[in-house]
Amino acid sequence: MGKGVNKLFLKLGDVPVIAHTLMKFQNCQTVKHINLVVRADARGDFQTVIRDYRISKVLQVVIGGAERQDSVWNGLQALPKSTDLVLIHDGARPCVSEELINRTIHSAREFGSGIAACKIADTIKEVDDEGRILSTVPRERLWAVQTPQAFRYDLIVRAYRSVIERGARVTDDASAVELLGEPVHIVESLPTNIKVTTPADLDIAGVLLPAKIAVRPATVPTGTFYFGRNIEKNFR
Repeated sequence: MGKGVNKLFLKLGDVPVIAHTLMKFQNCQTVKHINLVVRADARGDFQTVIRDYRISKVLQVVIGGAERQDSVWNGLQALPKSTDLVLIHDGARPCVSEELINRTIHSAREFGSGIAACKIADTIKEVDDEGRILSTVPRERLWAVQTPQAFRYDLIVRAYRSVIERGARVTDDASAVELLGEPVHIVESLPTNIKVTTPADLDIAGVLLPAKIAVRPATVPTGTFYFGRNIEKNFR
């Protein structure tokens, strides 16, 4: 994997990473629709995957923005105003389970938010610019945040509108809600819900996922409207 290689189209067995991810939501009965947010120059490649793997829940392929938060905002703006819940997911996390998807949805229905996250197991050190340890950070209250991140539609739209008005920068969707002063609820996940960012991650995902996936006939979906974010930068 080198410069300019889009990780989402790398193969796990015979199947692109993004196809594995999309099929998880395609086969989840509580997910009604998918909006796919992509780079403009990769739109045709994503549409090919949608066609080849019969991802019938994809209603729109939305062009993303310069930064992650811009892409999420574009995706939110493309949703109908009647949307109830929004589920935002990173396309480079193909090992997400249907059980985790459903638990984040349940949390969002009950509390307004549901963020997949994993307890930190390693010892965490604070280090200075010269590589010297400054302190050991207590890990009891530390969690590594993942996706999916689920929210009430009105809450996440209000949060990102506030980000834009403030000129703020956020690295995930929960951070946008935190800026409002609203509580954000964690849904415990597992380390196996990995994000494919390195060749080693690809090897691990290859062990966790099947080399082939069955393409099922299109089914009538049920549930609430969700938005899946699948834009990814290239490997550098």
